[in-house]
Order: sequence, then structure tokens, then C-alpha cells
Amino acid sequence: TFVGLLIPGSGSLRVIRILRLLRAFRVLKLVGFIEEARGLQTVLRASRRRIIVFLSVVMALVTILGTLMYLVEDGQSGFSSIPKSIYWAIVTVTTVGYGDIAPQTIAGQVIASCMMIIGYAIIAVPTGMIGVEMIRKGTSSGSVSTQACPACGRDGHDPDAGYCKHCGNAL
Repeated sequence: TFVGLLIPGSGSLRVIRILRLLRAFRVLKLVGFIEEARGLQTVLRASRRRIIVFLSVVMALVTILGTLMYLVEDGQSGFSSIPKSIYWAIVTVTTVGYGDIAPQTIAGQVIASCMMIIGYAIIAVPTGMIGVEMIRKGTSSGSVSTQACPACGRDGHDPDAGYCKHCGNAL
């Protein structure tokens, strides 16, 4: 469409518009991603209870440690209320660390250091839970065949595959 504006007499280039049809084929590649998204949804559903329990423990921990920081810092250096202290605890545990509130006492700094280390566990634990569930899903569903292609030797075909997805030879 813009070629006609840039190059006079390029009406014959309208045939190139057929290439736009190739964009539709790009969309068709997304169908594979939809299946993977469904697999992730299944894994998250299977891990749902464990994740809810974990997040409940994290919220209780953040509330307790935020309140403790309010008491330790004695309402000073930005810890002017329990909700603000809980906000600080959430920012610290999630490793965001805005820096708008910082503990000044040694006890507060020790608590903050512990919370920062706990923050890494908060990232790792749910990742491990979901990873284990993904492995379970992959091994239990039998989604990949171990049958090797006699021609090219590659494996990892779909269980119902009749032909190799790499070389096209019959399995």
C-alpha cells in the first residue's frame, strides 16, 4: 500500500499483497502455544492448594514481621504505622526494595536482612512446586514417545505419530 506512494507507476506491485496471506500462517503457529498454556493451567490447578497455603504463610509472616518492625523502630524512620510497616515488609520480602523506608536500629536491620533472605525462598519455593508438578504431568500423561526414528535416530515424537517429525520417515 505504501509502495504506491513512494514509487510512481508501481501498480503492478499489487501482486505482492498476496504475501500478506502468509501472515495468517504465522497466527496458525500460535495454536501450539495454546496447548502449552493449557498444560500450564493444569499444572497451576494441581498445585493450587500448596500455593494457597504457601501464600497464606507468607502473608502471615509479612504481617508479623511488619508489626515487629513497627515495634522495634518505635514509629521512627518511616515506620509510622503498622500498615506502612507491613507495606515495607512486602516490598522487602518481594526483593523490590524501593528504599523509601529503611530501618535505623540494629535490631531492625537484622530483621530486614532476614526478610531479604526469606525473599529469595519466596521466589524459589513456588517455582519448585510448579516445576515438580510439570514433571509429574509430563511423565504421567505420556505426551512424548521414546520411540526413535529408524532413519535419523531422533526421538521425542508424539505418541500417535506415524512419521518422524524431523525427516518424515515412517516410524
